[in-house]
Amino acid sequence: MKIDIANGKTGKTLLTVDVSKSDSILDIKKMHIQQKSHLYPTRICYKNSLKEKPLGDDVKIADLETFTDGSVLYFKDLGPQIGWATVFVAEYTGPIFMYLIFFLSRNCTWIYPDAKADAPMTCMQQLACACYVGHYVKRVLETIFVHRFSKATMPIGNLFKNCTYYWGFSGLISYFINHPLYTLPACEMQIYVGLGIFLFGELGNFSTHLAFKNMRPAGSKTRVIPVPNSNPFTLLFNLVSCPNYSYEVLSWIGYAVLTQTFFAGLFALVGGAQMLQWAMAKHMNYKKEFETYPKNRKAMIPFIA
Repeated sequence: MKIDIANGKTGKTLLTVDVSKSDSILDIKKMHIQQKSHLYPTRICYKNSLKEKPLGDDVKIADLETFTDGSVLYFKDLGPQIGWATVFVAEYTGPIFMYLIFFLSRNCTWIYPDAKADAPMTCMQQLACACYVGHYVKRVLETIFVHRFSKATMPIGNLFKNCTYYWGFSGLISYFINHPLYTLPACEMQIYVGLGIFLFGELGNFSTHLAFKNMRPAGSKTRVIPVPNSNPFTLLFNLVSCPNYSYEVLSWIGYAVLTQTFFAGLFALVGGAQMLQWAMAKHMNYKKEFETYPKNRKAMIPFIA
């Protein structure tokens, strides 16, 4: 059977390939690459029609019931790609170094004109550093040992966008927390409350990441309805689809309370808005994919959204 591969924007035929019913989309990508050597599988996107979703690599020609001799696959070049794990490690490693630059330079007058060479580091600033750096060390280790990605790559442009966001906020947060004129929260109880919220959110976030890992066997793309396990932190699955985001936002709210700085609060707000958007998209996908998906669940905020 001969099929045409056409440009997804113009509809112009780019090449024609010979396929059999047993061939998969990945096999067709390999045929495409033989003629267009600058491409590679994760850079190629095929659709059965312009309005449909991209076809997965494991889809076979036999699965496409309307496919006959002379049918068309619509091609899109996704551009240069980079591995998800690589992006995550880069965007989470950067904040560690960005934070430590200002933490270790708080007595440098060329960074802080009001700095004094013998000014002591406060316990609050040490605690803020431990929490911030600890969070991102956790995220790097989770990326390496816990996360299982449903997609292998993302557009390389995301690397620069994500790193700018994480690294930029880290520099701003660290600069003001480690400033010689930084003012501690007036109430000591505020520090304890903020730290408690932060640690609770961190434990909950880690617990749900482990739960998601155990729901997807290694080397598979299996998707199931997420449910709680024996860990009490995972009970939030009964209320929301993405408790990992719920706990992470809670962590940053706790950090903002703990440090009482504007940019820590802004980071919690901006990050929370972005995570809510991601959570709502995932929530909708769950509802479309599973007819029995619990109707009482929200996306990220229990009983609200």
